[in-house]
Amino acid sequence: MAGEGPGARIAVVTGAARGVGAAVARRLALRGMRMALLGRELESLRQVAAGLPTEAHCFEVDVTDEAALQGAARSVDARLGPASVVIANAGIAAAGPFAACEASLFDRVVEVNLIGSANTARVFLPQLARTGGYFLQVASTAAFGSAPLMSAYCASKAGVESFAQALRTEVRPAGVGVGIAYVHWTGTDMIAALDDHPVLRALRSHQPAPARRVHSPEQVARWLVRGVERRAVSVYAPPWLRLVQPLRPVLPLVVSAVARRSLSALPSEELERTTGVLGVGGAADLRARGAVPPVPPVTPPQT
Repeated sequence: MAGEGPGARIAVVTGAARGVGAAVARRLALRGMRMALLGRELESLRQVAAGLPTEAHCFEVDVTDEAALQGAARSVDARLGPASVVIANAGIAAAGPFAACEASLFDRVVEVNLIGSANTARVFLPQLARTGGYFLQVASTAAFGSAPLMSAYCASKAGVESFAQALRTEVRPAGVGVGIAYVHWTGTDMIAALDDHPVLRALRSHQPAPARRVHSPEQVARWLVRGVERRAVSVYAPPWLRLVQPLRPVLPLVVSAVARRSLSALPSEELERTTGVLGVGGAADLRARGAVPPVPPVTPPQT
């Protein structure tokens, strides 16, 4: 699948407790790969592992904690061998107006999605260099045209796309492949009750019919694993998204125009009321971190 030698059958998936991460792990295991499942919820990871047909090890780790992630990478190598496939899937999202979003939540979305992905690449690159492996960065169509009310998520996904593009050229001499997965609406807990959430409903309502379709995590996993097998530079979920790439220079203008119409009817009170983290996984991350203490005021220097 991705390289030769004793580590050729080891895959690492972050954010593997549920959704796309769990579905990808199942499909890779069905192809005979032994799995390392990383995430914040150990019991959920164990449930995923119990349903896999191959050996699987679970690691409760925060991808933004580089020291802990380094420890997980060493454990993967010791227990299973060097990874030949690493899928940086861990991510959270928050919805709502930027002005109503707490700074700590905005920062956390960027930290998990962007810094967490960079940490994942950093700690596993030595193993991928040994196996001639493949790193798949899960991005989003949020990188195509930034949507209002999702500023932290869009910024982070544009960031991981740029990061992976830069990384690809750097690691090519070591025989490591880097791919970017562009994922559209997917039926995970992150967008549970999609039509009941005013922000998500508004963002989706004026999209063309094919773009409004929500795909199951299992279907998205099939597309992603096919990309892994091909060591693809770009993976589109769904595949028709590749047709959108040439239109990217004009997409921000289109998204902005559509958003103005779709959001104009929403009262600001409703938008502010529903501002916050999306999904069970995001809530679990915030619980695991605990309350973030307020930043003490700083007295500016006097002149």
